Amino acid sequence: MATYTKLDQIDLPAVSERYGLRDPQLEPLKGGAANSSFHVSSPSGDFTLTILDNHDIGSAQSLATYTQAVYRLGVPTTEVVPALDGALITTFDGRPVILKKWIQGEVRQPLPIPLLPEAGRILAQLHALAPESEGLGDLPVGTRRLSAEQLDVIPQFADREFAAWLAARLKRVRSAEAGSERSRKIAHGDLFADNVIVRDDGALSVLDWETVSLDDPLLDLGMAAVGLAAEGDVLVPERLNALVTGYQTLAPLSEADAAALPLEIEHAACIIAFHRYYRHNVRFPDASKSTYHLKMIKFVESVGAATRPGRT
Repeated sequence: MATYTKLDQIDLPAVSERYGLRDPQLEPLKGGAANSSFHVSSPSGDFTLTILDNHDIGSAQSLATYTQAVYRLGVPTTEVVPALDGALITTFDGRPVILKKWIQGEVRQPLPIPLLPEAGRILAQLHALAPESEGLGDLPVGTRRLSAEQLDVIPQFADREFAAWLAARLKRVRSAEAGSERSRKIAHGDLFADNVIVRDDGALSVLDWETVSLDDPLLDLGMAAVGLAAEGDVLVPERLNALVTGYQTLAPLSEADAAALPLEIEHAACIIAFHRYYRHNVRFPDASKSTYHLKMIKFVESVGAATRPGRT
């Protein structure tokens, strides 16, 4: 498990020297499942300093490169601030560090329905980018999908009922997807409300490019439905309709893709269910979150009713 960096471990003079910031002041930010982030305020401006506790130098460099690439290609996100030597990352005590421009706004959970169409448009804008664009040419493939190793772990889960449910659902997904492979697009992989900033001007910015990859855009849209279109642990037709309507203003779904979307929403929910169970019951047991994965069973059971013809 990552050892998170605390405020008193940050070398402020080093931050100031490497980035040319005058009199920087740091304040810890809440959230972040794998890294430590701080709000940096100074006469030079406001920034987010993230200690990439869960990264090595190579993966940190890739994250910074991908983030800067999508920013320069027009996706509303944060801009990486290079160090004075031009490097997109630096290190403190051997840990990689990235500095980004501060986005003034707030996370709103759930994201209000009137803002969901814009979230859908941003996702479609991302999917429209050329995979060979500068900075994105070496994207990994399918980072959000469960690997063969992860699939092999499922039968070993202590919760046998959950393991059987998850294995059966994933088998159904694989069977339905067979022979219907769609072109891979640049996918965010984690478009949940805590990765969306509602800016002070009312527009949206998308954060956290740690799961960016080349993958099926319908799975990415399905993941966004899990992250943005649910309320009370169920898929809400009005929310899904708003998200998909916004998406289709830039990327209209074919009849076949529209029919396949409910399955990809279920697929995304199964992926989230696996990670919740594995994290809180296997890797880092936490009694307070040991049943967190069961929310996804309730969500999956709601997908059919929420996506019936005429509901979206």
